[in-house]
Amino acid sequence: MVQKKWRVLVTAPYFQKVYPRYAERMEKLGLDVDLATVRERLSEDALLPIIGQYDGVISGDDQFSEKVLKRARRLKVISKWGTGIDSIDKEAALRLGIAVRNTPGAFSEPVADTVFAFILAFSRGLHLQDQDIRAGIWDKRACFALNGLKLGIVGVGNCGKAVAKRAGGFGLSLVGNDIAPIDSEFLDETGLIPCSLPELLAQSDFVSLNCDLNPTSYHLMNSRTFGLMKTGSFFISTCRGTVTEEQALVDVLRSGKLAGAGLDVFEEEPLPLDSPLRSMDNVILSPHNANSDPATAERIHESTLLHLMEELERGS
Repeated sequence: MVQKKWRVLVTAPYFQKVYPRYAERMEKLGLDVDLATVRERLSEDALLPIIGQYDGVISGDDQFSEKVLKRARRLKVISKWGTGIDSIDKEAALRLGIAVRNTPGAFSEPVADTVFAFILAFSRGLHLQDQDIRAGIWDKRACFALNGLKLGIVGVGNCGKAVAKRAGGFGLSLVGNDIAPIDSEFLDETGLIPCSLPELLAQSDFVSLNCDLNPTSYHLMNSRTFGLMKTGSFFISTCRGTVTEEQALVDVLRSGKLAGAGLDVFEEEPLPLDSPLRSMDNVILSPHNANSDPATAERIHESTLLHLMEELERGS
């Protein structure tokens, strides 16, 4: 048996689920693995007492603050399961010599499919008609076609581009907003018209939030920006929960200005039981699961382990 060389903490719930399949392989690689007790993510307080024991972490969206990283005296690498690394203080990690690895663009396709699942459910009223029939009501609700409507994409990165490419088949016109320039070849391919955020919100029938979480996007959608949205439009978020100020969304839904919201992410996860969003019949909820796809997940399991080993061996 290979002598164990590195102690590794696994906090990523998705990887924990498949760990039994990887246990023997990881042992042969010289890894002594601990599985954290975690539901969604570990807080700073949960990490502080334990992080000093580990050479590597396969992480989820855990709170790797500067305070945590300074306590991690042995840590060589945080290998993030997936794409988003906004919960990691990357500048502090760089200063402390801790590598941060992820898999950019990993979930663009399933996330884009989820965006259109929300759009189609709203346009055809499927969630409401399903509820009606289960309640013994046979009511032919008014629905609408997507052809000729406008989709606004906030954040035209990998996920935003995947959403845009699907829009043409439904006859939707496209506007987009991003802090980075959008390449002209993609604009020509999709017909997407770049515009400012206020312009996008004012003219879009559907707004899809697909941007990263960073200092410029925290609470990007708030009472002011929701107020700019077209009356009767729909809001969809599959990026990060804190890009949206949730109470402002609740308020604008209650006011009737928005026709509905499709949400896969929330400011607090799991969504609290007393959240007003749970009782709104014009809101469709999913549990931060837009990335779900078995084939994609298998690729991420492999890339996450590969990144972990590359950095551990580099630091030996």
